[in-house]
Amino acid sequence: MRGAGLCLLMGISMPVAATCPPDGWDARALASLREGGFAVDDRARRQALALALVDCLGAPDPGLRDDTGYAALSAWMRGGQLDATTLRALRDALYVRLDGPAGEGFSRPFSALVLAEVARTDRRVPWMDAGERDAMVDRATRYLRSVDDYRGFDPASGWRHGVAHGADWLMQLSLNPALDRAQLRRLVDAAGSQVVPASHAYVFGEPERLAAPVLYAAGRDVMDADAWITWFGELSAGLGDEALAWKDRDWLYRRHDLRAFLMALRVAAAAREDAATRALLPGVDQALASMP
Repeated sequence: MRGAGLCLLMGISMPVAATCPPDGWDARALASLREGGFAVDDRARRQALALALVDCLGAPDPGLRDDTGYAALSAWMRGGQLDATTLRALRDALYVRLDGPAGEGFSRPFSALVLAEVARTDRRVPWMDAGERDAMVDRATRYLRSVDDYRGFDPASGWRHGVAHGADWLMQLSLNPALDRAQLRRLVDAAGSQVVPASHAYVFGEPERLAAPVLYAAGRDVMDADAWITWFGELSAGLGDEALAWKDRDWLYRRHDLRAFLMALRVAAAAREDAATRALLPGVDQALASMP
């Protein structure tokens, strides 16, 4: 079996062409794998296949990309079926894809989504060291800040959803008890960077996904009430010139996005009883009250 993932597992850095379906598999075999709940009894074969399926994350066919590549990797990670060696190789292969060409816009968002699952494995059973974890915080925040392709769902090609997938990655990191307050603050600020894009109205649930890492970081006492008031005030400044209020399409987009984020965060935070989470409510309420 060839492929970038297998080379990483073997310690080989030479470039190889992307292959999806992986060598030794065809569409019928992958369909059978899906129907069988991604059961691969042979441990070594499962580890190798996991790495080979990384190439499918950039496939234009949603059946290969979403229903097979992502679904298999998620199932194996959530089932504890990938060992630490494979998880490290998988993580590093996904980092390479984040730095690679955008292609048709699928590879980076789906790499981020699988990296959210990688982060979850470390949260559940730690296997990364402090340096690796901090490097992942850096990777995740840089990725989300960099997203400028706001396409969500397309009936023919399925999902891209770069902002939401990046937010999911941040959410898994925000839940990791090994992260400190400075790291959590980096996650919060990265989520905030995509709340009010200059000229795009979110319609695929992105505000709720962006709210999640902010909510969970708040619950870990990342900021006090005064700091939250300042943070939400800076976020509200993203609306731009008040002279544009109700007279400019992009201003209306920004207002829609900001309000959707604030409302999602307020509903979720109000349902919690811990003082740390509820400390963000005055800032949310002031931001809502000040909106035109």
